[in-house]
Amino acid sequence: MIIVGAGVLGTMHAWQAVSRGHEVVHLEREEAARGASVRNFGLVWVGGRAPGAELESARRARVLWEEIAERVPGLGFRPSGSLTVATTEQELAVAEAAAGAPDAEERGYRLLDAARVREVNPALRGDALGALWCRSDAQVEPRTAQAALQGELARSGRYTLVTGCEVRDLAGPGAVRDDRGRIHRGDAVVLCTGAWLGGLVRELAPDLPVRRVRLQMAQTAPLGETLTTSVADGDSFRYYPAYRGPALDALNAGQPQAAVADRHRMQLLMVQRADGSLTVGDTHEYDAPFSFDTEEDPYEHLAEVAGRLLGRPLPPFRRRWAGVYAQCADPSRVVHRASVGPDAWLVTGPGGRGMTCSPAIAETTADELDW
Repeated sequence: MIIVGAGVLGTMHAWQAVSRGHEVVHLEREEAARGASVRNFGLVWVGGRAPGAELESARRARVLWEEIAERVPGLGFRPSGSLTVATTEQELAVAEAAAGAPDAEERGYRLLDAARVREVNPALRGDALGALWCRSDAQVEPRTAQAALQGELARSGRYTLVTGCEVRDLAGPGAVRDDRGRIHRGDAVVLCTGAWLGGLVRELAPDLPVRRVRLQMAQTAPLGETLTTSVADGDSFRYYPAYRGPALDALNAGQPQAAVADRHRMQLLMVQRADGSLTVGDTHEYDAPFSFDTEEDPYEHLAEVAGRLLGRPLPPFRRRWAGVYAQCADPSRVVHRASVGPDAWLVTGPGGRGMTCSPAIAETTADELDW
């Protein structure tokens, strides 16, 4: 198998191929993954997914992440769950509706009152009327997960990672030519090129139904205590399809977002890293050409909202960054998967679901292609 792209989606395709007895040559144009696969929260986010294929993919991926973590402790997998904290009655009504929905048990939802919120996550000593607890959610360490997976794959003796190698064209069935003129031959090619939608990808799929989305995020200094769950604010209800319904309509109509949050399409997500720091975000920008700089207003908003939930100032930001991911334009599809040549397939566009769903997406690819 020739796998192109060493982000989390490509690496999980390599994992599936090696697990099924194949040899893999894994090609990456950078020296290591540098895109959305490392510029994210590391969340395995089951709770907010749309009913149907998306939720099924997320639930299956959650199982696979835990199974893989037993072999690869370097993933930093933690079954931490999440709390989406409500600070107003309208936000609490959305949480109550979700907790009372027919699929609440399937998603792992439970409604918590303010006292129980602080029992589950003692670091949340600030504003809270209650929270939607999703026990299914988990997290990994995004900056190191791909390297840990690739290290374990290398120990199989059937995996070769080639970095600094940009694929320029298909060189026949199951083969590609790189930017040094070398031809890499296999029985099949899978292109997992992430947000790189130009060049060869545009030649192979000129009408690709995928768009690019830009976001801003940050990492703080260590919190100094344990954040036992990942944390989301009430604005997060607005951005995940699982919460759609009359209660969310009432929230959107009766409680507009703060101006900066509305302008940048923001929610607060907050996840603790292995070193005690916090990954905090994020914004969403859909209209290209994207800004080349980062704006300070969103960071000030995130610090303010996070500080209200923590009941203390957010630790200072130590890193700020922007990232771009590819999102399938059809919201009913988890990913765009299509043949683009003889024994060659393109798999792209998981959007903000990439870290969550990549193990299940790769498993589905392997099943559909009969690896």
